[in-house]
Amino acid sequence: MDRPTITERALRRGVIALVAALAAGQAGAVTLQQAYEAALKNDPTYRMSFYDKEAAKENRILGRSNLLPSVSASFSASRNVADTDTLEKNVIGQKVRVIDHPRYISRSDVVQLRQPILNLEGIARYRQGKVQAEQGEAAFEASTDEVTVRAVSAYMDVLFADDQVALSEVSRNMYQEMMHVNQRLFEKGEGTKTDMLETQARLDLSEAQLTEAKDNAVAARETLAAIIGMDPGPLDHLRDEFHPVTITPGTFEDWEKIAREHNPELAAARLAAENARLDISRNRAGHYPRVDFVAAYSRGDAESINTYTQNSVNRTVGLQVNIPIYQGGAINAATRQAAANYAKAQSDVDVRTSKVLVELRKAHSLVVSSVHKIEALEKAVASGKLLMKATEQSIKGGVRINLDLLNAQQQLYTSQRDLAQARYTYLIAVLRLRAAAGTLDSGAVREVAAYFH
Repeated sequence: MDRPTITERALRRGVIALVAALAAGQAGAVTLQQAYEAALKNDPTYRMSFYDKEAAKENRILGRSNLLPSVSASFSASRNVADTDTLEKNVIGQKVRVIDHPRYISRSDVVQLRQPILNLEGIARYRQGKVQAEQGEAAFEASTDEVTVRAVSAYMDVLFADDQVALSEVSRNMYQEMMHVNQRLFEKGEGTKTDMLETQARLDLSEAQLTEAKDNAVAARETLAAIIGMDPGPLDHLRDEFHPVTITPGTFEDWEKIAREHNPELAAARLAAENARLDISRNRAGHYPRVDFVAAYSRGDAESINTYTQNSVNRTVGLQVNIPIYQGGAINAATRQAAANYAKAQSDVDVRTSKVLVELRKAHSLVVSSVHKIEALEKAVASGKLLMKATEQSIKGGVRINLDLLNAQQQLYTSQRDLAQARYTYLIAVLRLRAAAGTLDSGAVREVAAYFH
C-alpha cells in the first residue's frame, strides 16, 4: 500500500501548490492591459522617445519661420560730455576761437521689419522642418511598438518564471516524499539502497533547479518593474482553455507588403533620407542671391556731436539684395558633404528594410510553428499524465520499478514547462509580427490580454 501513496501524496501537494499560486495571482492581480498602460506612462526609454517627438514637432515651426517676416526693435541712450573747438566770426567779422564743453543725452529708437521675398535656403529649411516633424512622429510610433512588445514580453517572462518555480516545487516535493517512503521501505527491508540513491540524486537536482527558478523569477520581476515603474505584485494567468488562432493574412508575402507600407521604422528611415536630400538643396542655395523687403522706423535725439541740438525721425522702405560671390569653397564642400550623407541615408533605408523583413520572417515562422508546437505539447502533457497512471499500476503489479516512475514524472514536468513556454512564445510572436508589419496597436494588446484572467 506504500507505493501508491508516493504518487498520490506528491500529486496532491503539487496540485495544492499550483492552486495556491493561481489564487495568489487572482487577488488584486495586475492585468496585462494595466501593465501595458503603466509602461506607456512610466518606462524611461519610452519617455525619452516621447520628448524626442515633442522636440521634433517644433521643427515644423522653425522651418516656417524662415519664410515669415521678422520684426526687431532697438533702443539706446547714452550720456555724453564733449569738447568743441571752433572758429567763428565775431560782430566785426573777425574769426575767433570758441571752446565749448556741451553735455547732453543722446537717444536712438529703431524698429525694423524684414520680409523674405526670395530665399531659397529658407524654402529648403521650411521643407526640412516638415519632414523632420514627420520623422519624429514615425520614430515615436516605432518606439511605441517597441515598448509594447517589451512590456508584454516582460509580463509573460514573469509568468513563465513563476510557472518554473511552481513546477520545480512540485518536482522537489515529490522527490522529498519519495525519499521518505524509500527510507521507510529500506528500513523494512522492502526497498533497495539503489532506489534511495536514485531518489536522492533527483532530489538534489530538483533543489538546485528550484533555487535557479526562484532567482530567475526575481530577475524577471525586477525587469518588469523597471518597465512599468512599479512593483508588479501578483499577475493574471493564462486561461486553461487557451488555444492559438489562425493569423490573417496567412502568407508571409502579404505581411511583407503590409510591412513595407506601414512599418514606422521604415517610414522614419525614408523620411530621414528625404531630409538628407533637402539638405543638398539647402546648401546649394548658398550660391543664389537673397532678396528681402525691409521697412524701418527710426527716431533720434542728439545722436551725434553735430546734431546734439536736433531731433530726427526717419522712415524707410526698400529692398535689400545680398549676392554671395565667394566664401572660400565652403558652399561647394557643404553641398558635396550633404550629397554623401544622402547616399548614406538611402543605404540606411535598405539596411533597415532588410532588418525589418528578417524580423518579420522570424516572427511569422514562429507564429506558424508555435501553433503546431502547442498542439503537440498539449498531447504530450496528456500522454504524460496517462503514463504516470500507467506506471503506478505497473509498479503495483511489480512490472516497473521506482526509477520508471521518476522518469515518467520528469517527462510530465518537462512537457508542462515546455507547453507554458510555447504558449507565451506564440503570443509574443504575434505581437512581434504585428509590430514588424506596422499594425500593432492597443487593440492588439487587448486581444492578447483577453487570454488572461
